[in-house]
Amino acid sequence: MTKRQFLKSLAAASIPVLALASGSWYSLKRIIPGLKRPPIRPPGALAEAEFLSKCIRCRRCGQVCPNETIKYYDGLDPVMAGTPYIVPREKGCILCMKCNNTCPSGALQPIADDGEEVLKHVRMGMAVVDRNICNSFNGYVCGVCVFACPYDGLAIYAEAWEQPVVTDKCVGCGLCEQVCIHYPQAIRVMPIEEEAVV
Repeated sequence: MTKRQFLKSLAAASIPVLALASGSWYSLKRIIPGLKRPPIRPPGALAEAEFLSKCIRCRRCGQVCPNETIKYYDGLDPVMAGTPYIVPREKGCILCMKCNNTCPSGALQPIADDGEEVLKHVRMGMAVVDRNICNSFNGYVCGVCVFACPYDGLAIYAEAWEQPVVTDKCVGCGLCEQVCIHYPQAIRVMPIEEEAVV
């Protein structure tokens, strides 16, 4: 190993320590190039910095996911590599609670496969509706996002013309985003740290 390679590996190894010491996503963002926002983690995930310190990259969460929703960061980034995340537009989480009840490290906290427990403990993100492009706010009745929600009437409900209204009960599963017929999607799950009104 050359001196340069040794110094590079030493610097890479120090990144997780610096990130975890800071404790905030915004601090992580500054030292991890290319990350624009916090990832959507599987249900039961600890806060991002703590999650990264506990996740052992065993991939058990994805192996038990019946919907094959969970993906993993690839590449050489020592902080994010091998950690699980979800892309709701591709596949939303069906909230079966298998991933977090399989996690051996505690990065994903166990939650009972019970509707009330899921509502109480899961916060993967928050769905946000873009009224500028949502069909139901622009003269076309739609409502597919409302029908896709496992907590229809609680996490999301429809007003006149099937206009979706997201409540604070949203768990961020992304099933609404997955089924949105508009392109780009008119409803998106935003990480908790970046919730915004569009």
